[in-house]
Amino acid sequence: MYLLGFDIGSSSVKVSLIESESGRCEASAYYPRQEMTITAKKAGWAEQDPQLWWQNTKMALAEVIRTSCVSVADIKAIGISYQMHGLVAVDKNHEVLRPAIIWCDSRAAGIGAEALEKIGKDKCLEHLLNSPGNFTASKLKWVKDNEPDIYNRIYKIMLPGDYIAMKLTGEIKTTVSGLSEGMFWDFKNNSTAQFLLDYYGFSPDILPVITNTFGIQGTLSEEAAKELGLVKGIKVSYRAGDQPNNALSLNVLNPGEIAATGGTSGVVYGVSQEVKYDPLSRVNTFAHVNHTNDIKRLGVLLCINGTGILNSWLNKQVGGGTVSYSDMDRIAADIPVGSQGLSIMPFGNGAERVLENQNPGAAIMNLNFNIHKSAHLYRAGQEGIAFSFKYGMDIMKEIGIESKVIRAGKANMFYSPVFRNTLATTTGAQIELYNTDGSIGAARGAGFGAGVYSTLEEAFANLKKVEITEPDVKNESQYLEAYNRWKEDLEKVTK
Repeated sequence: MYLLGFDIGSSSVKVSLIESESGRCEASAYYPRQEMTITAKKAGWAEQDPQLWWQNTKMALAEVIRTSCVSVADIKAIGISYQMHGLVAVDKNHEVLRPAIIWCDSRAAGIGAEALEKIGKDKCLEHLLNSPGNFTASKLKWVKDNEPDIYNRIYKIMLPGDYIAMKLTGEIKTTVSGLSEGMFWDFKNNSTAQFLLDYYGFSPDILPVITNTFGIQGTLSEEAAKELGLVKGIKVSYRAGDQPNNALSLNVLNPGEIAATGGTSGVVYGVSQEVKYDPLSRVNTFAHVNHTNDIKRLGVLLCINGTGILNSWLNKQVGGGTVSYSDMDRIAADIPVGSQGLSIMPFGNGAERVLENQNPGAAIMNLNFNIHKSAHLYRAGQEGIAFSFKYGMDIMKEIGIESKVIRAGKANMFYSPVFRNTLATTTGAQIELYNTDGSIGAARGAGFGAGVYSTLEEAFANLKKVEITEPDVKNESQYLEAYNRWKEDLEKVTK
């Protein structure tokens, strides 16, 4: 018996096929090979055609089927992970009305800020656990104000994962976790956030029907089965945003557990059982995949926009694209902790929530032409990324998310020993690495949702650690001294 997981990103779509009993990944593929197009008609905008996600899903799936030699008749369930906070709008014929406004589009930030002020900060935080901010609801308000002809034709709005599920099943549904990430869920009343719908002038009919995160959300339609080369009737039984799903992939489900990623942007995601929020909205709280009205499971999310993208910039601009990432890691390791006073601020990829929506830009500070070389830049870049995680995790600690163990997939920044050692030592947390990813996690989630696994514990019983990084107690003072100096430099650019 086999399970499929789709991970719908803004750069690519990844599909994985796992064998349910062993958890072994039979095949995986991503498409396109180059990053998907993101259109920015104006500064701060970011849009994608949802049909691109569907086409790339089909291409990646075709490769998986071709290389796995598994009979499609043995595939029992499909799970979906997706880029969070996007806005997809369709008409009554399920046709997309405009390009999706995706997660990194900041056009609605002012709309959310005004809503926070007029509705009241206390009410927003007590009910939504966040500011309305630049999330999906505020993006929809932008469409209402600026594209009324399109708005008036909207039948339903969806998140990116809801759109893919619609293409699979023909049904338009969403989850409580999804509504919470769009600022449509009222945690105090355990219902849709009617006060925000009223403020923005939205009819509740514009929202999809609510379905469970795990469970039969629909079955593969005959039309979709023909397009995908699959069998009609396969259960679509799980969906979640990429960060809650990444936590699921790492079996991070209970209070006190923490998951992290270090791709283009970096995320630390901790689980809490208390309905808490950051009064400054520097970190955000959403319903986790296993949240219910009776058993509270909230995901507290720290996002740093500029993490792996800094490392990529250094690779291209300092190394000329000729130095591999593994060589950058090796070269950086030859430089002392603290990079001999060099500090790099990784905040060059848009406004940073953790900095209260400031956009200071990236900065290289204390550069000495007689001391610092490319190797120092490589190390200072990786230290700066780790320090930004530490800075945000201290904020998370203020609302009860304590980091003793950080779980992550062995990928992206977590390949680097310099990054891992810096993060582990400054936070005092052990880092556990696993060979898993979002598409594999989505497949496991689908197995639980379809009843292939009786519990989530069973679904993740064969998840194995591949590496552990312990804090460097011997050199802890050097790391903390370097972090405190970096933090002082950060304060110079954010005043």
